Amino acid sequence: MSNNTVSKFLTWTKSAAGISIVATILIAVFAAIHSGPYLLVNTIITGGMLALVATGLTLMLGVLNIAMFAHGEFFMIGSLTAYYVFTPISNYLSENPESFLAVIGPLIAILCAAIAGALSGIIAEKIVFGPLRRRSSDNWVMNSFLLCVGLSVLLVNMHQLIFGAEFKGIVQYWKGMPISIADVFISRDRAMAFVISAVIVALFWFFMTYTRTGMSIRAVSQDITGAQIVGIDIENVVLLTISLACALSAVAGGSLLFMYPSYPTVGLEPLYLAWFVVILSGLGNILGAVAGAFMVALLKAITVEYVGSGWDFVIPSILITLILIFKPSGIFGSDVRGALDK
Repeated sequence: MSNNTVSKFLTWTKSAAGISIVATILIAVFAAIHSGPYLLVNTIITGGMLALVATGLTLMLGVLNIAMFAHGEFFMIGSLTAYYVFTPISNYLSENPESFLAVIGPLIAILCAAIAGALSGIIAEKIVFGPLRRRSSDNWVMNSFLLCVGLSVLLVNMHQLIFGAEFKGIVQYWKGMPISIADVFISRDRAMAFVISAVIVALFWFFMTYTRTGMSIRAVSQDITGAQIVGIDIENVVLLTISLACALSAVAGGSLLFMYPSYPTVGLEPLYLAWFVVILSGLGNILGAVAGAFMVALLKAITVEYVGSGWDFVIPSILITLILIFKPSGIFGSDVRGALDK
């Protein structure tokens, strides 16, 4: 390792991001030693899924400057879709346990959840956000915020009127003995949920970093006028951004159906946690949202372990407030502003 690399690393460790990540790792190691490795395992699994929801939320903020307070409802759409797709598959498997559907059936349900989320995002853009954007971008933040709140109320009540208010969940996706890691037994569903989230986050990072379309999305988030000059179709980028963001949230809902059964307000907790992540990591910072997701997941797990389950939102809120007093832009805050930021 060259002296220049070492110098850059030491400089990074003195930054807010470096200090936060190093502190998070040390706290995680201490908690795992003191309370057992299960706490670390739960943090990793929860953080992986939270990263999906937070990434979609920060994508909406970074590119379109939309405070998506209806993002939890797309989590609900994902869980509802996965339930109705997987239920007949589960009934079939109860009579044919050796079928290949036992392996791919859950993946089919999760894929359908992603498709439903993406289609719902496209409908929301065509019916809700698109008309507002074309009429006027004045007071965009406040108007889009009000639209999101209205959309949230509409989707929650539609779920209750059409599908009822009862819980719709499953016991498990994949049958079989739990997986043992460091003397901690992890259900196959939890392990697969983490694998799915890790693969999707990695693919999303590759898409945003190395593909022409991903570069177009980043260009729009940085300078909409410059993007138009070089020939980028802004409308297509906006449509793709919303569909991707909603699909990420729906995938999380579908993947965690065994933990979060579908009901009208199931998306509230993931939404609150995702906002914790976005505020902590910095508005519009996609990579920061991934790191922030694991920080918030660890903070929540430690709060439940050492303080009590009733404090799992109180303590993180207080600590995040204190951090933002000294770092208003967030730990990984950037200068990226939304395309319609006024």
